[in-house]
Amino acid sequence: MLVKDIMSTPVTIDKSERIAHALDVMEKNDLRRLLVTSDGKLAGTITMRQIARVLGTRQRMGMPASSLHVTAATSDTVTKVHPEMKVEEAVVLLQKTSVLVVMEEEEILGWVRPKDMLKALRMTGLAADAMRTPLTATPSDRLIHVRRVMLDRDVGRLPVMENGKLVGIISERDVAKSLRAFRDLVPSSQQEARIKNLLVSDVMSRGVKSIMIDTPLEEARKMMLEEDLGGMPVLNQNNELVGMLTRRCFFDYLVKPK
Repeated sequence: MLVKDIMSTPVTIDKSERIAHALDVMEKNDLRRLLVTSDGKLAGTITMRQIARVLGTRQRMGMPASSLHVTAATSDTVTKVHPEMKVEEAVVLLQKTSVLVVMEEEEILGWVRPKDMLKALRMTGLAADAMRTPLTATPSDRLIHVRRVMLDRDVGRLPVMENGKLVGIISERDVAKSLRAFRDLVPSSQQEARIKNLLVSDVMSRGVKSIMIDTPLEEARKMMLEEDLGGMPVLNQNNELVGMLTRRCFFDYLVKPK
C-alpha cells in the first residue's frame, strides 16, 4: 500500500488570516491541524498545540485571538512525502511529526494525518503492549500549568485523576479553546492576574472513554476511529489508571523491534 492510497484532502488557511479564524475552521472540520499557505504555496502547518503555545505566552497577554495572525503559530517545519512512498515508511515518519504533506514538485496532493494512517493499519497484541506511562492532571491544577506540561512533554491530552479515580480528560484542543475564550472575554488589563484562576475542572471533558489493559489493539484502533479519539486511558482490572494509548503509540508499537 502506498501513501497515495491513504491520503486525504487537506484543509488550508492563508498565513494572513487570524488565529481565531483558524480555530473556527478546525472546529468546523473537526481537525487538530491545518496547512498554512502563502500565495497558494505551502508555507507550513498550524496545530492546536501551537495555538495553545501562542495564546498562553506572557508576551502576548492582553491580545485577543482575533488580533493574532496565523503566522504567529505557524511551524515552517514540514515533512513532505511522495505519493508513491510505501505506507510502512510513512509510519516511521509519523512517529516524529503530526502530519505528512503529500507533494509532487510544488503541488499539494493531499496529507496523511495520524487518523488516516490508523485507518490503514491492522493490529495484533493488547493495549498493554503499546500503551505508554501516563502523565496526569487533577481538577484543581491550573490550566497554565497543564498547558506547560503538554508542551514540555509533547503530549496532546492528560487523564484527569481525583482521589485515585479517572474523572475526565483534558486535551490541547480544550486548552486552545479555553485560552481563546479567556482572551476574548477578559479585559487585557486583568488577564495576567486572572489567568491563574483558570483550572482544569473548568475546561476538561467528563465521561471519558477508556479501555482495559487486556483490550485487543485492533478493538482499540476501531474504537478510536469510531469515536474520533486521539487517545484513551488504559485501566487495569481494579479500574486503576495504568497507561495511555494514543495514535502515536500504535505507530511506535508497529516499528519497534519485536
